[in-house]
Amino acid sequence: MASGASPAVEPVVGEPAAVADLGDRRALLVADVHAGIEVGLRYERGVELDSRADERRERLCDLIAETDADRLVVLGDLAHRIAAPEGDEREELEALIRAITDRVPMTLVEGNHDGGVAEAFADDLDVIGASGGVLGGKDGPTAGVGVLHGHTWPNPGLLDADVVCMGHEHPQVRLEDAVGGSRVERAWLRGTLDPNAFLEGGEADPDAVADPPELVVFPAFNERSGGTWINVDGQSFLAPFLPDALPAGDAYLLDGTRLGDFRRV
Repeated sequence: MASGASPAVEPVVGEPAAVADLGDRRALLVADVHAGIEVGLRYERGVELDSRADERRERLCDLIAETDADRLVVLGDLAHRIAAPEGDEREELEALIRAITDRVPMTLVEGNHDGGVAEAFADDLDVIGASGGVLGGKDGPTAGVGVLHGHTWPNPGLLDADVVCMGHEHPQVRLEDAVGGSRVERAWLRGTLDPNAFLEGGEADPDAVADPPELVVFPAFNERSGGTWINVDGQSFLAPFLPDALPAGDAYLLDGTRLGDFRRV
């Protein structure tokens, strides 16, 4: 990892979003918006749900204003259906992208659900490929923030960042009370990254192994998108490098409550 002061990546309390302080810029980061999910659920499972498209769009716009961010970065799966957007899903995406880009520029890190999105909105979005990239760091005092979705093996260059942020997993925890009731809540995972487990083939540069970045796994922005129950037996992770690349990570609820080692929650 490059030397220098680490940029702050701080969750917004109570929200599945974080702000990355890149020195002279502030980026709002979210993952797994899954715009058009209600269309997808109707098509895939025959489930009819009222659309929350307006609510999702308004929440993102409010977060941009509240955090004084000058860019929105979506860590993959801006869209829901794994196909080129069309119909109601495309209309939701058009309205969402227009509302955001009327305020700030928008970057999409391509996820496995974003097929055709970059092409459909090429004039409106900055796009980072599926293997990820680094925000900031080139000429600034920090090594920058690595970003990827997490459905494929990452670019080794992400190990040069101070912190790596990803989506895809939609981490959740199932919590039980004293009388046997339970609830499921979205969670953050955060800890030091194991570079050898992070890279396909496990051959990280020795310098990266000596000073590895932090890994932050984002909760899904869309509360209807399900996820990986990290504390339920039999659940498996989706990313090819997890959980091995996070050997000692902690879990946190959206309100900031620290649950401790995610493997023991």
